[in-house]
Amino acid sequence: MAKVRHSRFDCSPGCSVEAAIGLIDGKWKSVILFHLLSGTLRFNEIRRTIPNVTQRMLTNQLRELEEDGLISRKVYAQVPPKVEYSLSPLGRSMEPVMLALKQWGDANLSLYGKPKTAETAHDVPERAESSPAA
Repeated sequence: MAKVRHSRFDCSPGCSVEAAIGLIDGKWKSVILFHLLSGTLRFNEIRRTIPNVTQRMLTNQLRELEEDGLISRKVYAQVPPKVEYSLSPLGRSMEPVMLALKQWGDANLSLYGKPKTAETAHDVPERAESSPAA
């Protein structure tokens, strides 16, 4: 069953966060947006940057991002068809969010089962062991 997209938000205190996350939730949407920060890409270029995504999933995620106004799709009338994807102005406005997520991920990836790299090992504070009060 398909997920209901963009239901009305109840505008509780977290409403704007819920709305923003609703636009980029999807296994590959934020990754697609991140790769489009570097510029316009064709479908297969996007697919090569995200090797684990299936063609069907990538197509669906790109369609949803386009429907939501975060990316622009340009089709050239030629054979074979040429289609390019780029960030729309609304999508480009998410650049600080995407870069902040990348920075946070780089700093904290080792906390979630990935081995620490020499670069991030000194930046991440060790988790404090909780000790019983004396």
